[in-house]
Parts: sequence; C-alpha cells; structure tokens
Amino acid sequence: MPDAFFDVLVLGGGPGGYVAAIRAAQLGFATAVVEREHLGGICLNWGCIPTKALLRTAEMAHVLREQAADFGFTIGEVRFDIAKAVERSRRVADRLSRGVASLMKKHGIRVIDGEGRLAGPGLVAVRGRDGRTTEIAACHVVLATGARAKTVPGFEPDGELIWTYREAMVPRLLPSSLLVLGSGAIGIEFASFYRQLGTEVTVVEVLPRILPAEDEEISKLARKVFEKQGMKIRTAAKLGGVVKQGDGLVATLELEGGQGERVTVQRAISAVGITGNVEGLGLESTAAVVDRGHVVVNEWLQTGEPGLYAIGDVVGPPWLAHKAMHEGVICIERIAGEDVQPLDPTLIPGCTYSLPQIASVGLTEEKARANGREIRVGRFPWVGNGKAIALGETDGLVKTIFDARTGELLGAHLLGPDVTELIQGYAIARGLETTEHELMRTVFAHPTLSEAMHESVLAAYGRVLHV
Repeated sequence: MPDAFFDVLVLGGGPGGYVAAIRAAQLGFATAVVEREHLGGICLNWGCIPTKALLRTAEMAHVLREQAADFGFTIGEVRFDIAKAVERSRRVADRLSRGVASLMKKHGIRVIDGEGRLAGPGLVAVRGRDGRTTEIAACHVVLATGARAKTVPGFEPDGELIWTYREAMVPRLLPSSLLVLGSGAIGIEFASFYRQLGTEVTVVEVLPRILPAEDEEISKLARKVFEKQGMKIRTAAKLGGVVKQGDGLVATLELEGGQGERVTVQRAISAVGITGNVEGLGLESTAAVVDRGHVVVNEWLQTGEPGLYAIGDVVGPPWLAHKAMHEGVICIERIAGEDVQPLDPTLIPGCTYSLPQIASVGLTEEKARANGREIRVGRFPWVGNGKAIALGETDGLVKTIFDARTGELLGAHLLGPDVTELIQGYAIARGLETTEHELMRTVFAHPTLSEAMHESVLAAYGRVLHV
C-alpha cells in the first residue's frame, strides 16, 4: 500500500511547480510537492532573483562611476566588495525561498523532501535525504523538474576556472578578465554585470549576432551599446579549444573567414543554453516521449501517459519562469475541468536585465515578414523622451510592429532604461487584441518613460510628435 495519497503530486518546487500546487490547493485538490533541494527552484535560488540582485549592484556601479559627476556629486575612489554583493544576493534568495515555504503552509500543501521517480501508473517513489524511500500515490502527477546548463565538449565547467551560472553568482574574486560563451539572456546578463564592475569581458557567439532570439535591429543596436561600454564581442565564432595557463585560461577562437584569435582570461562562463532534467524520473517505463532533452506535451501540458503532465523548462523553450507559472495554472485548471485557453507563445514577454535592458513580446520584424504579413513599423529613440534624458539613459529605442491591414499589434521590442517593466503594457495590449487606434488614443502620463511606447505607435502611422 502507498504511504500517502494525493489528488495532485508535483515533482519540483520551482516557479512552475509551486504555482501549480497553489492553484491545485485553491481548487480543492489534496496536493503535495516533492522537492530535492530548495523551494523556489533554480529561478528563485540560483537564477532570476539573485541575478537581479547582483545586476542592481552593477547599475549602482554604473551610476557612481559614470554619472555621479553629471548629477552634481563629487566622489572619491569607488571601492567594491564582491563578497558583500554576493552576500546580499543570497539573502534576497533565502528570503523569497522562505516565502514560498510559507505559501505552501498557508495553502495546506505538503512538502516532501527528496527526489521522486515514477514507479508505476499513479505512483511515485520518493527517496528522502535520509536514504529511505516512500511510495506516494496520486491521481495526477505533474513534472516540474526544470532544466540545467548545457555543456560544450572541451569546455566543461570545473567550478574554478570555467563557471556555470551558479559559480558566476557566488565568485570568490572579481576576475580581471572574463570570457562568456553564449550571448543569450543569461550570457549577456553576466557579461553586463561583470563589465560594469570593471572586468574586461569578451563574449563569444557561434551565430551571426548576439541575442539571437531578439529582433535583429534591437540585437545590432544592443551590440553597439555594449561595445561602447568596452565589451568585446565575437559573433560567427567557434571555440576551437581552451587550455589552463596559471590561474587562468587561454581560449582559441575560430572566427568568420577562417581567422583565428587567442584570448587570455582569468575566468570563463559557459552560457550556451539549457537542457531539461529528464533523467532518473522513470519516464522510460511510461508512454511519455522525450525529444532532444525535453518532455513532449500537448497544448494542455499532457504527456502521452494518462495522468502524467509536464510544465516549465523541462518541456522546452521559452525557458522563462513566468511561462512555467502560466503553464502550471493551465495544467491544473484543465485537470479541474475549468474553461481555459492554451498558452500562446507570442503573448509571453521576454526580458534581458543587462544595462541597458532588453524586452520584447510578439513577432520580430523578420518573423512578421516571413509570415507574409504586410507591416507598419514604428521606432522612437530614447533621446526624444524627457524622462530618459533626465535619468541620463538615452541609449536604445522602442520599436513596434503592426499589421498594415488590420492594425493588430504584432510585436514590440525595446532596448533602454527599465524596459523590462514597460513591456507588460504591450503584452496586455496583445492579449486584449488591441489595435493602433486604442493605443494612439490612450493617454500616457508625462513625463514618463512610457511615453516612448506611445510615440513608437504614433511613428508607425506617421504621427510621431517628438522627433
């Protein structure tokens, strides 16, 4: 006989997992979460939250070193203690992890410490930290096991010279030079963080441009800004090899056109993507399918095995906490028989918390054209926005893309100050199927950064006011 029975059992206490559990409890399901490490998962403990705490440190460094004089301050030598910055980021993560534990208690959700493995239809064997195994029965099992960093042969992280995101968040020293392999959101955020603290940073990307998931125009503009800040960027470049040299590394790069380059750095970060945590779950004894490191699900997050579901990073891109949370809600509400809609990937905003920030939602200009759409494109630079000028942050622009026939907002792409907070306005507009008429008639407060969003819409229709 099983040791316990639940209506819903969630494997993994990250953003997708704990939100799925809360929604299940709200709907009256007896619910439990199996977590092998920390509630909140990678995002809260080793990703989204602590990295943003560190990036706040980088923002302050930028202001103190680059802008203080312009704002009327006379500051002597600015000294930085990496240990204190790391300590603060860990305090932030710990506080939020304890907050998730409180939410579990509030909703009557049982948290089971250990590692779960499917042991038959509706059965999960949980191996606790003490080595003992408990068998749990559940009507519905939700896999929310997340993902981990990919590795490149010959560039395997060792925790000392070659870091993953984990080591990069808790460095024992501030490296004088750093190589970042990969220029997606994770790579660019770490590159921006260390560059703002004075580290010489080289970013290596195998594709023709950095931030390959973003709109090409935004990607190119971001590169110019980062290079102006002193960052070295190598695109269409492959890592030929890396060797240890003293307390550092020498990397050989294969550049476009057959040229080679040797880069000597003190440390390196591998940020080439992630792969789902699908091993050790017992999936091989089920009808669930694993494809290229991710569990295959339908629009309702159901696997091929009855009663087995999967959400979040383990099911594939976009690898975003907010996507995982929404999938968790959709999955549970579908189980409960609620009237729900599948998640439209084009409604999911993406954010990169570099300096300047990058945010987007919907189709890029390239994808809109590839889909055969006739489009209208609006652009508004931050140099035309009063609030941005007052802040001293005028790099970048706001770009909007509309269907020329219907006026549908197809996509929005922003590079500039606090755009990760602004993007939600466009996300709401897309969710409400807003056209240019509603957006142009909306009153935006002055002076605000959000006015640039309005101006970009106006620009798409030849009505821009401030450039």
